[in-house]
Amino acid sequence: MTSITSDTPPLRTADLGTLVIMSWSRETPEGDVPFLLACSLGDGENGPEATPAAVERLLLKAGLTTGEGVLDATRLPSLPVTLLVVPGAAALTMPGINAQFAPTPAWRAAVDERGYACLIFATRPWSGGEPGEAEAVAAFANDAATLTTAAQVVLPVRTLRT
Repeated sequence: MTSITSDTPPLRTADLGTLVIMSWSRETPEGDVPFLLACSLGDGENGPEATPAAVERLLLKAGLTTGEGVLDATRLPSLPVTLLVVPGAAALTMPGINAQFAPTPAWRAAVDERGYACLIFATRPWSGGEPGEAEAVAAFANDAATLTTAAQVVLPVRTLRT
């Protein structure tokens, strides 16, 4: 007897490669909106070809799906994805990831005003240019090939209370 299983293969962190987090804010009619782009550089053990599947397994482990629009995590307090912001630094945490980064001052001001950030976690590996260059980040984050295969989440910001 043959059985079919829908189990996904285990997450191999070696296939993720280097994960980068880039922060920026964009002016809208309602004011600045803070964004985060998380993606792999595609330098994992099995090359950029293995990156999309590895990132998708990571996202599924965190309860995130790709290509289904924006998930409002401000209404999902049990979602295991958090964004902690402290003076001069921030950290994105989810099962298998604890990525710290130094946000831009404009991003920090927008986060302080809004209380959330819009995360785009791309399954597609970074496609060129120096990570962090504003034009390259905007082009990658706004590309249809990135957005249709990314998890998009509005994340509430957490801070340390003094």
